[in-house]
Amino acid sequence: MPSPEKSTNGRSGAPRAPWVHRAGLAALSRLAPGAAARTAARMFMTPPRHEAPPRERAALHAAEPLGVRFGGGWLRAWRFGEGTPVLLVHGWGGRAGQMAALVPALRAAGLAPVAFDGPAHGASPGRTASVPAFAEAIAAAVDAIGARAAVAHSMGAAGVGFAVSRGLRLDAAVFLAPPRTPWAFVDAFCAALELSPSVGERMVRRIERRVGVPRAELDLAAAGRGAALPLLVVHDARDQEIPHAEGAAVAAAWPGARLLTTDGLGHRRILRDGRVAGAAAAFLAAHLARCATCGRVAALGEGDRARCEGCALAEELYDRGARALNASA
Repeated sequence: MPSPEKSTNGRSGAPRAPWVHRAGLAALSRLAPGAAARTAARMFMTPPRHEAPPRERAALHAAEPLGVRFGGGWLRAWRFGEGTPVLLVHGWGGRAGQMAALVPALRAAGLAPVAFDGPAHGASPGRTASVPAFAEAIAAAVDAIGARAAVAHSMGAAGVGFAVSRGLRLDAAVFLAPPRTPWAFVDAFCAALELSPSVGERMVRRIERRVGVPRAELDLAAAGRGAALPLLVVHDARDQEIPHAEGAAVAAAWPGARLLTTDGLGHRRILRDGRVAGAAAAFLAAHLARCATCGRVAALGEGDRARCEGCALAEELYDRGARALNASA
């Protein structure tokens, strides 16, 4: 979506797209409404790419680079340490490094966070993206790294929720500032470009055909009604991008979900708050299997056979040593 400029028409005070985009689409709408809808749909599905600040680049530099095969190519990913894998999913226009502030708390809980750049985001290839595309990428990443849980921000949470509704299995998840539906952004987008209602509706129908999913199926609250997934929703009361009511609706709809409300963090600083990171780590650790030997989060086995990687290695070495002693006796 083009960067908005401040409204000066006094109609609503809402941000407007640059004049050249508004004028061009207005002219195209008069001459060829279908072409205008096609152009608007492509703009709506094209995420912005912003340069990562030094703190994010430093965090990723200290992590292990990975690749996740997706759509005939590779998505860029980074693993932070060893342990039970947890997938970190950024939001629309975001990137892996935005999730790095969550890493210390997750590592302290015995988890191994893996952050990735979604399709058409960050250093990953592609020009357009959508919630279904994110969901496919999330499923591919979960399978590639063996993740048992996810922490997802904004549109990334919608991607995780849609993937879960399509059969993705996780043991627990944390949604940070989730939107109830990505279609909520359509009205603001159409207003920013001053699209007519008819062109806006054509744009929505074109997007539905392109992603292959009707708008009703991209309701995050509806997606979770039959899910048996322990879920923590964290949303700020003063979020100016996605209202708190949307996160509250998601938490109310998902069976057994918890809602944690913060105040004053907004939509993005919620990612860098130590208390939020601690709450997310504690929630995931409480819902993942524990090592039957040391009590840390287990990466292997289930029930009485659940072991963390350290204890599993120690048992393997002990058994190997015992076998060697038996062989020499």
